[in-house]
Amino acid sequence: MDCFITGTDTGIGKSVVTAALLRGLAARGCRAAGMKPVAAGATRDGDELINEDAELLRACATVELPRALVCPCLYAAPTAPHIAAHAEGRSIELARITDAYAEIRRQADVVLVEGIGGWALPLGPDTMLSDLVARLRLPVLLVVGVRLGALNHALLTARAIAADGARLVGWVANIVDPAYPYATATVEAIGERIDAPCFGRVDWQPGASPDTLYSSLGRAVDLMAAPE
Repeated sequence: MDCFITGTDTGIGKSVVTAALLRGLAARGCRAAGMKPVAAGATRDGDELINEDAELLRACATVELPRALVCPCLYAAPTAPHIAAHAEGRSIELARITDAYAEIRRQADVVLVEGIGGWALPLGPDTMLSDLVARLRLPVLLVVGVRLGALNHALLTARAIAADGARLVGWVANIVDPAYPYATATVEAIGERIDAPCFGRVDWQPGASPDTLYSSLGRAVDLMAAPE
């Protein structure tokens, strides 16, 4: 099952969780590919822009794909994508993303599409991230960065996903603050209030690779690997 991976904020581990899911799918023999359709913040290698998150997804996939397909809308400035695109005199083209997704879909059994930032993110004057999810017709997996404030962010995001007509299939608790003493209580409180299952908890592991993390996400991997 293809899935869209969103988060409660930026910098809360969407890429790490998506990469771990890709490695888990690979371990089950799936042709798995990742996609970061929109990214802002890149380094330059000659004439090519390179985004760290997109590179991680490329490296963890079992299908070899060109950068331009994995991340068709990439902008240099590390800011909101529509602002970064405007600064370059460009716009975020949903049709271009849809075409790239369709091409990846022809080559893979499962495609995981990672979002940018949180859920309520503009992609243009009249376009939101949710419009892209609707266009791709994908269910949503929510990565919750567990730290002080996570309960509010998680519940608001879950409500926004439902209000936008998307289907939340589950969520992952990613412990991003190892010093936060109420992580377990927070995860339990979120679970009592979100109408979707928790597919796993990823504890703080500095330097951990996706190959060591996917064992914590077995329920999500099983769902995505199951025949549709």
